[in-house]
Amino acid sequence: MTAPVVGVVVGNPRPGSRTTKVAVEVAEQLAAAIGGKIGPVVELASHGPAVLDLGDADVRTDMATLSEVDVLVVASPTYKATYTGLLKAFFDRYGPPALDGVVAVPVMVGGALGHAMAVEVHLRPLLVELGAVVPTRGLYVLEADIDRLPEVVAGWLTGAVVALRAVRIDA
Repeated sequence: MTAPVVGVVVGNPRPGSRTTKVAVEVAEQLAAAIGGKIGPVVELASHGPAVLDLGDADVRTDMATLSEVDVLVVASPTYKATYTGLLKAFFDRYGPPALDGVVAVPVMVGGALGHAMAVEVHLRPLLVELGAVVPTRGLYVLEADIDRLPEVVAGWLTGAVVALRAVRIDA
């Protein structure tokens, strides 16, 4: 049995964002908890407007790569109480069931607790529509908690890892 590969896609339009920091922390802790390894980390900011170009080879390569991971951490900042248009435009290029069999972990970063349900109400349905399995609640990280990120992620993972381990990631 090979170690499950945990990939990351970040929908923040700024490269090297706090959202990327959060997503990578989630992927690293998750990989350690399930005996997996870190795979591709795709920052959609690196593609910019090319996300809208259906013929762009780099975007298509990233799409194919992310479809092959076992676990996909999907992260976005909270914009207007939902995920970014950049992330939506990227996933609009996929057709269902493009993420069939991929275990997805929705993650959002925001400035106010009032938007915490966005991860469940908006991001989770997008991933399910694409065929992903979303076995646990998503993670919403407040910007004010970024300085204690390892602790925040570990607290979320304590509850989530039971559901994540119950899903056959090695199949």
